[in-house]
Amino acid sequence: MDLNAKNQYLKALQERYFMAKSRKKKSSILDEYCRNTHQDRKHVIRKINSHNSSVPEKRIKKHIYDGYVKAALAKAWEIFYYPCGQRLEPMLKEQVNNLRNLREFVISDEVTEKLKRIAPATIDRELRHQKEVLHRNRKHHRGNNPLIYQEIPVRAGDWDRSLVGQVQIDLVEHCGSSASGQFINSVSTVDIATGWWKGEGVIERGQGEHLRL
Repeated sequence: MDLNAKNQYLKALQERYFMAKSRKKKSSILDEYCRNTHQDRKHVIRKINSHNSSVPEKRIKKHIYDGYVKAALAKAWEIFYYPCGQRLEPMLKEQVNNLRNLREFVISDEVTEKLKRIAPATIDRELRHQKEVLHRNRKHHRGNNPLIYQEIPVRAGDWDRSLVGQVQIDLVEHCGSSASGQFINSVSTVDIATGWWKGEGVIERGQGEHLRL
C-alpha cells in the first residue's frame, strides 16, 4: 500500500474513530489501521489528530484609521511643524476642534474623534512615509546653498573637548505641554570645551522675520 492509499484509508477510518464513544472502539479502529498498513500506533494517533485539527483562520487586522484620518493627521503634523508622535498627540487632543473652526482642514466628526484618540506610536507609524519624504527633500535641499555649508563646518558629534571654539547651537522651545499659539524660543549657543553659553530669545521660528527680545 503506497502513501497516498494509506492517507485515503486513514480519512475513511477517521470519521469512525472520532464518532466512536468508547475508548475500546477507538482502540479497535487503530488496531485495524495499524494491522493493514504496518505503521506504528503512536505515529497513527498523531496523524489522526493532525488531520482532525482545523487550520486556524488568519486574523485580518482591522484598519481603524482610513485615508481621511491619515490625510488630516499629515496636515496637522505639518501645521505643528513636524513634531514626533509623543508631542503631536496632546496637541491633537487640544487643538483639533480649533483647526476645524479655523478651516485649516475639513473633516467629519468621526475623523475628529479618531484624531483625539490616536496613540503616539500609531501617529509615528502612520506618518512613516511622510517622514521619509520630508527627510529626502531636506537632504537634497542642502545642495541649494553649497557655499554656506563650505564656509560653516557642521558636526553632529565626536567633539574634541580640549579645543576651544567648537560651539553647539540648539533651538529651545518654551511652550510647556502645548506648542499652539505664540511662545518664546531661545537660540542657545554653547562652547563645548569651556561651557560658555549665550542665549537669544525669539518669537516664531518659521521663515521670515523674527521678533527678537
